[in-house]
Amino acid sequence: MQHPANRIEKSDQATPGVEGYVFDGVDGSQMAFWTCRETAASAVHAHDYDEYMVVVQGRYTLIINGERIPVHAGEEYFIPRGTVHGGEVTAGTRTIHAFGGRRADRVRE
Repeated sequence: MQHPANRIEKSDQATPGVEGYVFDGVDGSQMAFWTCRETAASAVHAHDYDEYMVVVQGRYTLIINGERIPVHAGEEYFIPRGTVHGGEVTAGTRTIHAFGGRRADRVRE
């Protein structure tokens, strides 16, 4: 899974200190696997496609319209397209995200 050819470009990471790997679907969708090495906040952003996330380990706190939504290991959350969101993540958290569109580019060697 963590093959260098699938590593996400640092400029495509919304959260500092995150290492990510991306996989493409034939329909233009993507899956991303992220590991957060440090406690950090992600930039506020929105997508023009739906996003589904599941926390594998640790905790991610989504922030939508000022509401703080904790998502713990084993829990999932659906973020509809156009929803402005950000978040906070604790060090050691691992997440999987499914995007209904193209979200990330790979590192160019």
